[in-house]
Amino acid sequence: MIAFIVAIILGNVVSLLVFLGSKRFRTPQGYLKASLALADLAVGVLVVPYSAYREIATLLQEKDCNEALSTAVWGFHPCHVIGPVFAGCTFVSLTTIFLLCIERSITVLKPLHKNLFVTKKRTIALIAFSWFLCFFLAVVPLLFSQDILLHYSPCSKMCNYVFSTGESARTSTGWNVILLFPTFDFSLLGGTFVINLITFAAIRQFSKARKQLAQPKVQSISNRPSFSDIKAAKTIAILTVSFSACFGPIAVFVVGSVLGYQWCEFSFYAFWILTSNSCWNVIIYSARDRKFRRRTRELFFGKVLKRKRRCPGSNAGTAGHCGALLKEILHHECA
Repeated sequence: MIAFIVAIILGNVVSLLVFLGSKRFRTPQGYLKASLALADLAVGVLVVPYSAYREIATLLQEKDCNEALSTAVWGFHPCHVIGPVFAGCTFVSLTTIFLLCIERSITVLKPLHKNLFVTKKRTIALIAFSWFLCFFLAVVPLLFSQDILLHYSPCSKMCNYVFSTGESARTSTGWNVILLFPTFDFSLLGGTFVINLITFAAIRQFSKARKQLAQPKVQSISNRPSFSDIKAAKTIAILTVSFSACFGPIAVFVVGSVLGYQWCEFSFYAFWILTSNSCWNVIIYSARDRKFRRRTRELFFGKVLKRKRRCPGSNAGTAGHCGALLKEILHHECA
C-alpha cells in the first residue's frame, strides 16, 4: 500500500506538472489528461493512505479489524468521505477516458473541423460537469436509501457500500439504487469501445489510402489526420484497454454480488487491481509520447541540459555547431 501511495502521487504530480506547466500541453487533450491525473492523485492522497493506516493499526493491535465503522445514517466517519471519493474518482476516470475517445475520434474523422468542435472552453465545461455528475452519483446511494451504509471491509481493505438489512435489502429500493453504479460503468465503457472501433476503422481506411497514393500526393491531402493525431488515438486506446483490464475484476465482483455470492478474498484483488490503474497512466504516457518524455526531462534536468547545450560563439547551441566551431579554430591555428 505504501508503494502504491508513492507511485500514484509521484506519477500523477509529474503528469499535472507536464500538462498544466507548459503552454504546449494546454490543449483540450492536455486538460482531459490533467483531469484524469487529478482523479488518480486523489486516490493516492486519500483512499490508499486510509487503508494503509487501518492495516498498520490492525497489525499493531490498536484497532479491531472486524469493527463496524458506523451504523448511523448521518454520523460522520472517515469512510463517509473515503468511500464516495474512491467511487467518484473511478467514475471520473471512466468519464474522462470516454471524453478523450470522443476528442480523438473528432480529430481523426474531422481534422479540418476539430478546432471548431473541440475548444478549450467546452472541454473545461465538460470536465467540470463530469466531476459534478460523478461525485453526485457516488453519494446517491447514501442520499436516497437508508438501507445502504459505508464501512471498512476487512476483506477488500477498503471502504465499501453495504446493505444494513442484509438479505432483505435485495427486495427494497436500496438494491435498485446501488445498481446505478454498474449501469453507469458498463454504459460508458461500452460507448468507449464503440467510439474506439469507429476511430480505428477510419484510421485503417486512411492507411490504405496512403499506400495507394504516391508520397507527394499524400502530403497535399489536407483532410487526413496527421501522424501525431493517429499516434495519440492509439495512446488513448491503450488507456482504455488498461482501465478495462483493471475494471474487469470489479465487474465480475458486482455480478457475483447480484447473484448472492460473497467473495471475500476475490474482493481484495478486485479493488486493488482497480486501484493500481491510478499509476499506469503516467507509464503509458512515458512509453508512447516523446513530447511527454522530453518535458519530464526538462522538469528534472532542464537547467543542466541548457548549460550543457550552450556553446561559446554559437547561436545554434547544438553539439554539431560546437564541433564545427572547434574544427575551424584548430584549422586556422595549424595554418
